[in-house]
Amino acid sequence: MLSDKLSNYNIILASKSPRRQKLLKDLDISFEIKTKEVEEIYPEELKDSEITDFLADLKSKPFTNDLSSNDLLITSDTIVWANNKALGKPKDYNQAFNMLKELSDNTHKVVTSICITGKNLKKIINDITIVTFKELTDKEIDYYINAYKPFDKAGAYGIQEWIGKIAITKIEGSYFNVMGFPVHKLYKELIKL
Repeated sequence: MLSDKLSNYNIILASKSPRRQKLLKDLDISFEIKTKEVEEIYPEELKDSEITDFLADLKSKPFTNDLSSNDLLITSDTIVWANNKALGKPKDYNQAFNMLKELSDNTHKVVTSICITGKNLKKIINDITIVTFKELTDKEIDYYINAYKPFDKAGAYGIQEWIGKIAITKIEGSYFNVMGFPVHKLYKELIKL
């Protein structure tokens, strides 16, 4: 359905995330993957969705001069917002452990922004999902980090992995947003084109 609508566009996904690639593929549209390194630094005063909006836009900047008239670039960013601060991707075991300890027996927000960029188009959308964790033991946290190595995931966890199955007691909003891509909102924007 969407593929007919977008047949005149060349869709580019600027993401190394296998989850985002899979979720976009599940929308039945053809796209290519191109990535450029971006230093993900944002102004300190930004909060929750302001951070992901800023970073999703920032990730589109290196491509701006390369886009042709029928190119549509999709960039995205996800953070976990807990205790009034952003949890990005953990750098090592200790950081991952501390993040999961903070999420344990607590409720947090998962915020994802998507930036759609064309030659004469820039649209940023975001989504927020509220997630509640049970109390995790140190043993459970240790097992998860060693078995799943969640160093490429905001907040040090993947909802679709073991920890999501044993730790999450409540979720309000989009499951796929927690995976890093609110595909329902992306679909809604793309179908408007």
